[in-house]
Amino acid sequence: MEFFRIRRDIPFMKHALVLNAVSFITFILAVFFLVTRGLNLSVEFTGGTVVEVAYEQPADLESVRKVVESLGYAEVPVQNFGSSRDVLLRLPVQQGKTSGEQSEQLFAALKAQNPTVTLSRTEFVGPQVGQELFEHGLKALGLVILGIVIYLAIRFEWKYAVSAIIANLHDVVIILGFFAFFQWEFSLAVLAAVLAVLGYSVNESVVIFDRIRESFRRYRKKTTVEIIDNAITSTISRTIITHGSTQIMVLSMLLFGGPTLHYFAMALTIGICFGIYSSVFVAAAMAMWLGIKREDLIKSGPKAGDPDDPNAGAVV
Repeated sequence: MEFFRIRRDIPFMKHALVLNAVSFITFILAVFFLVTRGLNLSVEFTGGTVVEVAYEQPADLESVRKVVESLGYAEVPVQNFGSSRDVLLRLPVQQGKTSGEQSEQLFAALKAQNPTVTLSRTEFVGPQVGQELFEHGLKALGLVILGIVIYLAIRFEWKYAVSAIIANLHDVVIILGFFAFFQWEFSLAVLAAVLAVLGYSVNESVVIFDRIRESFRRYRKKTTVEIIDNAITSTISRTIITHGSTQIMVLSMLLFGGPTLHYFAMALTIGICFGIYSSVFVAAAMAMWLGIKREDLIKSGPKAGDPDDPNAGAVV
């Protein structure tokens, strides 16, 4: 389905060098903030106390959040767990207090606000467990990247695999750079969003690469730059429909999902926006710089029906 069709190819690759320079600068800034500021890791990674409480009526999360903030905890995840009456809280490690003291202080404050609240469970997550979660998350990220490289190398060619993975790493590092610069909380939900962005971004790159392959087969007299511009232009309608509808859904989570989904939706929003950009001006441009050509994908001779081949379809 197409909302519109562009008759003339847009010269995207004409501006590739300038936009790649912008991408490189943005990437370097993201790495700089990651190194100098680091990520604001959540309790899942750093260790802390998990407290679950239950109310007789559906809990007012905003009121619970104000009680938690009054105790000196900033940006503590407060979310429903299982039902609207159960609330789960994750408290970071606080100097000079044990896990038991933290949970008792929190429960006393919640009890003062609402006498019907009951303590369901309290659990301490040690820093060692958090470190293991962080390491396993990095391993998951590495395995996803390795799988993408292998898939693209088999389906297309190594130049395409290298181009796509550079574009994917570009998106991931920029998302992490945003979280490091603004010191947003990096939780397991955000890590899941980063992994989702990896798959989402590579999907757009695969669509463009597949159209490049089709264009190479169809237009035998076009240059590589013209082929890439044609492939990107011909997929614009699909890109607008797909990414537009996805972005609407993610923005709804960002605006109306509350604090629990805020940073998860924020990571997806950044990833979708940069995923579109990187697929066109990073992945396609890198493939062009690496010297992709028709012979990389097509080994056979001219086929009948080639609009650029005067002998195509001739009867001998």
